[in-house]
Amino acid sequence: MSRIAIPELGGSPAESQAILDNVNKTLGFVPNHYRLMSISPNALGGWAGLMGPASRTLDLKTREGIALAVSEANGCNYCLAAHSYVSTNLAKIPPEEIARNRQGDSSDPKRRAAVAFAKALIETRGKVSDAQFAAVKDAAWTDANIVEMIALTAQFLLTNFMNNAAQTPIDFPAVSPAKA
Repeated sequence: MSRIAIPELGGSPAESQAILDNVNKTLGFVPNHYRLMSISPNALGGWAGLMGPASRTLDLKTREGIALAVSEANGCNYCLAAHSYVSTNLAKIPPEEIARNRQGDSSDPKRRAAVAFAKALIETRGKVSDAQFAAVKDAAWTDANIVEMIALTAQFLLTNFMNNAAQTPIDFPAVSPAKA
């Protein structure tokens, strides 16, 4: 049970409605996480303000790989379920790859560097080693891409914290819980 009452559809502040409508258009429903954040139009708008531009940077499979690695490292079962759903249904990532991504790995060498870097950012609180930083650069990611990876990691950290703290009920198909 959520520690914060999650508004029913239509029960969110009017300032949050445009974002919720966009989510509904994309996913076909408005997940609990978005309705939870909609309680604060400022929080929802700030998150969406980061998510919008960040969703146009790295490719979808890399973004979802980062989301899975970050959510596993933070032990966020809500986000693992949500991103497993998106990875399967929108990004068309096979289950074996989703499992690898959750561990900070990938079958694609370039994506592996990005996903491992995001996991390292969480595990080291951003204080990655020279070797971890060099690994992502050696995989041919640009400095702009690295900044985008850091921004995405922070965005997913925000949703992990939100859902872990509020204990948001999972409304996506169940996945195995985080080992973190």
